[in-house]
Amino acid sequence: MTQPVVMYSTPWCPFCIRAKRLLDSKGVAYSDIDVAREPARRGEMMTRSGQRTVPQIWVGEYHVGGCDELFALERSGKLDALLTQE
Repeated sequence: MTQPVVMYSTPWCPFCIRAKRLLDSKGVAYSDIDVAREPARRGEMMTRSGQRTVPQIWVGEYHVGGCDELFALERSGKLDALLTQE
């Protein structure tokens, strides 16, 4: 079973684009919340994460953080395990 993945992003953010490419390359489906089109959702993101920058990524209930943290999980071999955790 794959954990649900949620990402808060903007269309022009290069870090958001990199994070999406990594998830796409792994065949991971994710919900993308565009805070540029839905500004009220940025407040929701900030409340959930304590951060103002995008992307902010969750795998299940686990707050990964941003693009750098997502790639660090991938490099360490921990991302796949997190994605398939029961």
